[in-house]
Amino acid sequence: MASVNPYQAPAAAVADAGEQFGEVRLFAVSGRIGRARYIAYSIGVYVLLMALVMAGAFLGTAGVLIIAAAYIGMLVLMFMLTIQRSHDFNATGWMALLMLIPLVNLLFLVVPGTDGENRFGLKTPPNSVGVLVAAWLLPLFFVVGIVAAIAIPAYDTYTKRAQQKMQMQK
Repeated sequence: MASVNPYQAPAAAVADAGEQFGEVRLFAVSGRIGRARYIAYSIGVYVLLMALVMAGAFLGTAGVLIIAAAYIGMLVLMFMLTIQRSHDFNATGWMALLMLIPLVNLLFLVVPGTDGENRFGLKTPPNSVGVLVAAWLLPLFFVVGIVAAIAIPAYDTYTKRAQQKMQMQK
């Protein structure tokens, strides 16, 4: 006769479901995309556009066509990303039109996404280290840009005054 251990863990055919995450799709208007990934992808799209603009600048008329096609492609891709970003905070995709209004478009950078599943899909997947590093580059670009906008003209004025002073002393 086999004895039953009263302290044995229960044996059930139940598996842990765990957390489910939605799929990240760059070229789609359905689904969700998180804040950090939106910032990182936006920076990537902008850098790619600038590379195409610089390459197109040396090609004359063909370059103008390349630049125009790159700009239209960037605009379409940014609308797709912004639609997914508005889905993340449970808003309609039409809200992506706000990205055309200066300063109002910062809304997509600051509004947090919905925790868990919402009407537009599953929770966004966790961000990788690369995405987080790229997302932190945006504030760094702003700070460096502001410092450069202040420092470069100030340095230019300083050098001109120093040159004038040197010429007066001669």
